[in-house]
Amino acid sequence: MTMSAPPRTVRDLTGMLMHAGHVLTTRLTAALAEIGITPRDQCVLWHAAEAERTQIQLAELADLDKTTMVVTIDKLERAGYAERRPSSTDRRARIISVTEEGIRIVAEGAKIVDRVHAEVLAALPEGERQAFVNALMRLVGGPLAEPEEGGGPVRRSRQAR
Repeated sequence: MTMSAPPRTVRDLTGMLMHAGHVLTTRLTAALAEIGITPRDQCVLWHAAEAERTQIQLAELADLDKTTMVVTIDKLERAGYAERRPSSTDRRARIISVTEEGIRIVAEGAKIVDRVHAEVLAALPEGERQAFVNALMRLVGGPLAEPEEGGGPVRRSRQAR
């Protein structure tokens, strides 16, 4: 006997958002590869260039664990895009400083990210683009701002290498 799934009363928002996020990430990864960086590199460099921030602060902003953050900063240092320096406000802390070459690459990366985002938004009628972005901002600033606690670990999508 074949069982059938119960009818859905609301669209599968989780599936749609996960698929859209995955596809957008793969597009950004391919586009940023043109200049030899990843979306993670771009994110970390962007936030480090905004203000004097520690590695821990950058990890929080980029939603990275400590180990991944160390590996990312090591890679950015080897590439000449960032360096660890003493903080100007707390001599015990070390900040991630973006080099001149890092500023150039993050600016180039920002243009690429903007281009990819504009290409995706162009799939919507012009009058719906800003409304879509506004609605998404309300969701991520409200009910989707923080992960739910207590449900156990959630496995993130694998990233293509």
